[in-house]
Amino acid sequence: MLPVQDKKAFKSLLGRSPVMEAVIRTAQIAAATDVHILIEGETGTGKELLAQEIQASSARANDAFIIVNCAALPVELVESLLFGHEPGAFTGAHERKEGYVQRAHQGTLFLDEIGELPLSIQAKLLRFIEHGESQRLGSAEVEYVDVRIIAATNRNLMSMVDSGHFRKDLFYRLNIVPIQLPPLRQRKRDIAELAEHFLQQAAARTQSKPPELTPEALEMLKKYNWPGNIRELRNVCEHVTAMLPGQSIKSEHLPLDMTAVTAKPGSGTGFELPQEGINMESLEIDLIQQALAYANGNKSEAARLLGLSRDAFLYRLKKHNL
Repeated sequence: MLPVQDKKAFKSLLGRSPVMEAVIRTAQIAAATDVHILIEGETGTGKELLAQEIQASSARANDAFIIVNCAALPVELVESLLFGHEPGAFTGAHERKEGYVQRAHQGTLFLDEIGELPLSIQAKLLRFIEHGESQRLGSAEVEYVDVRIIAATNRNLMSMVDSGHFRKDLFYRLNIVPIQLPPLRQRKRDIAELAEHFLQQAAARTQSKPPELTPEALEMLKKYNWPGNIRELRNVCEHVTAMLPGQSIKSEHLPLDMTAVTAKPGSGTGFELPQEGINMESLEIDLIQQALAYANGNKSEAARLLGLSRDAFLYRLKKHNL
């Protein structure tokens, strides 16, 4: 049974483009279970926010939600920080300390940028996930901790598995419910709602009147490729709010690098439309078949290769009778 908090869950995930709606549906189903979740997506797509929403609508909503940026953990202290340590375990360890794992007991541990964990720690994390066993550095005793893992990454973990930089068994233990967050360039219809929200937020912080986007400025936002995704859009909104509070924002008021990128057709995609045009349906079928071939028939992996959620990918399979 879902907790009461679920009635308001996922409301902070703005935008209702089809690809985002598919993500939210998957996340809602996953939140109702207690399985581990892997969130994949480019930097700035909102992986931490999605993890928070999953936690808020889960049975663990009233328990700890511990956020760990794996990329920021000092290599020599990773094990201690994650699993805790005993006095004398290393120089400077004067007292017994809990790690993030113990602090997340009965709650959720969000491991951001999990691809940055050293292989040695990946092995210990796998043992913990499979058996709930946690062993402090410098201790021979094993503790049993009840924690749900939500992991996130902006890297291709399957490629890291192939190159030997990420454990295959750990990948499959985390990938029970994979969620692929789409980049902002695949959510063009959400940009107006997101921009208005960020403008209102920025104005509230500075106690000023929010600026308004002119149609030409909004069109430029929709044409931009957004390499920094939602985080970059928020920064742009904060910039124009600070510089032109309460005014009408025209295209020339947007950052110069934005106007430069939008001026070049096809920028950031590497694809140029042939003068004779293309058959979009045939191209989509061909790409789906290539993705399935690369993924050896694994639909979740094929969806990831195409930058689609699993639901969106299955819809296309049905659409083309594949």
